[in-house]
Amino acid sequence: MDLPVMPPVEPMLARSVPEIPDVGHSEPKWDGFRTIVFKDGDDILLGSRNDKPMTRYFPELVEELRAALPERCVVDGEIVLIRGDRLDFEALQQRIHPAESRVRLLASETPVSFVAFDALALQDENLMKRRFAERRKILGDVIGEGTESVLLTPSTSNLEEAKKWFSEFEGAGLDGIVAKPLDGKYEPGKRSMFKIKHERTADCVVAGFRWHKTGGVVGSLLLGLYDDGGRLHHVGVAASFPMAKRRDLVEQLKPFIEENLSAHPWGDWADQEAHQLTRMPGAVSRWSAGKNLSFVPLRPELVVEVAYDYMEGERFRHTAQFRRWRFDRDPESCTFAQLETTPEFDVRRILGLKA
Repeated sequence: MDLPVMPPVEPMLARSVPEIPDVGHSEPKWDGFRTIVFKDGDDILLGSRNDKPMTRYFPELVEELRAALPERCVVDGEIVLIRGDRLDFEALQQRIHPAESRVRLLASETPVSFVAFDALALQDENLMKRRFAERRKILGDVIGEGTESVLLTPSTSNLEEAKKWFSEFEGAGLDGIVAKPLDGKYEPGKRSMFKIKHERTADCVVAGFRWHKTGGVVGSLLLGLYDDGGRLHHVGVAASFPMAKRRDLVEQLKPFIEENLSAHPWGDWADQEAHQLTRMPGAVSRWSAGKNLSFVPLRPELVVEVAYDYMEGERFRHTAQFRRWRFDRDPESCTFAQLETTPEFDVRRILGLKA
């Protein structure tokens, strides 16, 4: 491989802002695997954010990219998995598997797509110092009409349309909106773009905690919500605390430690069959291989308000953010019913695909 931009390249990033800035360009924020595609003839490499190539996991996409892209180019985008009318990040995670036979099977059962949103190189030219407005125009030429699996992300210069997208596209499983200054060059690793994500709050039961990797202080709070049958389901964690707060939490949580695990709603966490009825911490997957999944059980008496962006099934898609304790709330009142529901929206409409 001999390109004007060679791997590895750290993707340009975005910083969170509360509102969509009017910088001339907005596009959907896709929920998938950030990927930079390097193509030199038939040689293709899929670079990830952690510099570990993902090429072997997506053989069907490699073939599509060979056919759809120019002979020599470097393109930034997102690998996504469309299931039905929305993105399915959980199914996308399953595509990362060590067994070659499993990789091939999943490639046929749950094929992925690549949504392009920037061009870093074309033929012998490094485009990274060009204005984004120029790179975007070149990207349109690179992708052309696209295919069912290699697509150009939609964009708008109209702020009101971007606000409409922010509201509507969440129903298709998208993350929010990314705004990009038209004069900006491509700056690897720098937060030179803006991202606007949905944030909501929920009151959750704190039913356990895990120790921090350094030991001696709290690493994360384990959050739960009750279903209609009175079962407490694990829905995620709150984990971003200053070190002083982590130390304070040890003393704050100590009186609530449940010594009798059989009395705890997640007492069967180590029995994988029990996870079929109640979502609990400690479910084993290849993502958790080698990790200590044990936790310190707490009596389900504490309630905390957390901020989250959206739910994926019955769990928070990302780590929830601690807001405040809710000593005025009854734990049994912390149910799934409080969560906001989002109107469905067909992701294929966003990408101009046939239903």
